[in-house]
Amino acid sequence: MAKFWYLVCMITFLELSKLAISRPEQVPTPPLPVLPLPTFSQLKWQQRELIMFLHFGVNTFTDSERGTGKENPSIFNPAGLDTKQWVTVAAEAGISLMILTAKHHDGFCLWPSKYTDHSVISSPWRNGHGDVVQEFIDAVKTHGGGGIDAGLYLSPWDRHDKRYGHDLQYNEYYLAQLQELLTKYGSVKEIWFDGFKGNKARNMSYYFSDWFAMVRELQSSINIFSDAGPDVRWVGNEKGSAGNTSWSTINSTLLSIGNLSVLDYLNTGDPKGTNWLPAECDVSIREGWFWHKSQSPKMLSQLLDIYYKSVGRNCVMLLNVPPNSTGLISESDIHRLKEFRTAIDTIFSTNLAEKCTVEVSNQRGGKGGGFGPENVLDNDHVWTYWSPKENKNEHWIEIKVPNAEEGMKFNVVRIQEPIGLGQRIIKHEIYVDGKKVVQGTTVGYKRLHRLEKVLHCRAVRIIVKESKGLPLISSIGLHLDTYWKP
Repeated sequence: MAKFWYLVCMITFLELSKLAISRPEQVPTPPLPVLPLPTFSQLKWQQRELIMFLHFGVNTFTDSERGTGKENPSIFNPAGLDTKQWVTVAAEAGISLMILTAKHHDGFCLWPSKYTDHSVISSPWRNGHGDVVQEFIDAVKTHGGGGIDAGLYLSPWDRHDKRYGHDLQYNEYYLAQLQELLTKYGSVKEIWFDGFKGNKARNMSYYFSDWFAMVRELQSSINIFSDAGPDVRWVGNEKGSAGNTSWSTINSTLLSIGNLSVLDYLNTGDPKGTNWLPAECDVSIREGWFWHKSQSPKMLSQLLDIYYKSVGRNCVMLLNVPPNSTGLISESDIHRLKEFRTAIDTIFSTNLAEKCTVEVSNQRGGKGGGFGPENVLDNDHVWTYWSPKENKNEHWIEIKVPNAEEGMKFNVVRIQEPIGLGQRIIKHEIYVDGKKVVQGTTVGYKRLHRLEKVLHCRAVRIIVKESKGLPLISSIGLHLDTYWKP
C-alpha cells in the first residue's frame, strides 16, 4: 500500500511539474518583426509628428530668398532678437524639435566660427560679440520645459567662401565647422544637409561619407537628414506633401544627394526597401522660407491640409516659421500657429471609438493573450497592438456603437501600425455600415483618412487586404473635423 501511495505522489508531482513548465511556454509571444526596423532615434523622431524650421540670416534683412554671398555682414542687426520667444511660441504650438539655419547658401554664419569672419563677428549685432546659435541652444534648454530639442542646418552650398569649388580645401572647412557646431553647443537631435545648389554653382564634390562619419562620432543619438538620409530622407517637394502611398522603407543605393530624377521614389518609398529611411515634409508657413514684410502666413485650412498629407501619411511635418528682422517671430505667424494647434487638438482630442466595442476576425493567443482588440484603444501607439492569428484569411477589425439607435458622427479615420516591428500593411479598405468608403494602401506610424462628408453610422470595419507578414494595428481613432469644408 505504501508503494502504491508513493507512486501516486510521484505521478502527481510530475504532472504538476509539467504544468509549471508549460504555463510560461503557453504565454503567446509577439510575432517576428518585418525588417528593416527603425533605430531608437528614428522612432522618437517619428513620434514628434510636428517640428519647426527657423530660416534666419542675412536674407532676412535683404528681402531675398537666396543670398549671393556678397552681402555685407553689417546688415545683420536684429536689435530685438529673443530666442526665448521663439521657444515659447514653439512650445505653445506643440513643437518638440526646432531646427535653425546656422549657415544658409549665402555662407553667413550665425555663430562666431573661427574659420571665417563672414559671420556675426563682423556684424554690429551685440557689438560683434553675439552668437545666435548659442542663444538658441540656451533658450531651448531653459525655456523648452524639457520637451523641446535643438537641431541645426548647415548648408553645403556656400556662395561666399572662396574655398568652395576646391574639393579638399572646402571639405576640410565644412568638416571644421561641423565639429564646431557639434562640440560647442551640446546635444543636437537633427542635422540638416541640404542637397540644393544653383545651376551655375562651381563644380564641387562633397565628402558626404566623411561628414556623416564625423557626425556619428560626435553625436551618437542624432538623426542625419539629406535627400538620401541616412536617417531621414527628403519627401521630394517643398509643399509638405507625401505620396498617398508612403513607405518608410527605401533602397538607399538608388538615392544620391542632389539627384532630382528620384523625386517620385523619395515621395512614396519602396515596399521592398532594405533601409528604414522615413520622409520629412518641409514646408513654410509663408510663401517664402525667409521672412518678408510683404508676406502673410498660410490660411488655417491650408496648414490642416498639409498636416493630413504629411503626418497623416506616415511622415513628420517640418514647418518653417521664419523670425523677422527684429529677431522675433511675427504676431501674425504666432496667431496662425495657435489656431493650427487648437484645430489639431480639437479634432483629435476626442476619439469616438473609445465608447464603442471592438471585434476582430481573430487574435493571436486567443482571449487574454495580450494581442487583443482592446490594445487599439489604449494610449500606447507603438508597443501594444492587435495581432491576428498566423493564417492567410482576411483580417479585419470592427468598431461598433453599443447603442445602435444612437450611432456616431465622424469624418476622419485614424489607423496606426506598431512600426517598432516594421511597416507591414500594403492595402486596406474601410467600410461604414457595410459600404466601402476608403480603398487605401499604406498605413505606417499614422494614417489619417479625411472623408468627403460627415458620416452617421453604427459600425466601421477596417479590412487588411494585403500585408508583409501578419498585419498589426496599434491604434484606431474615429474623429470629427469641423474645420473640413470639402
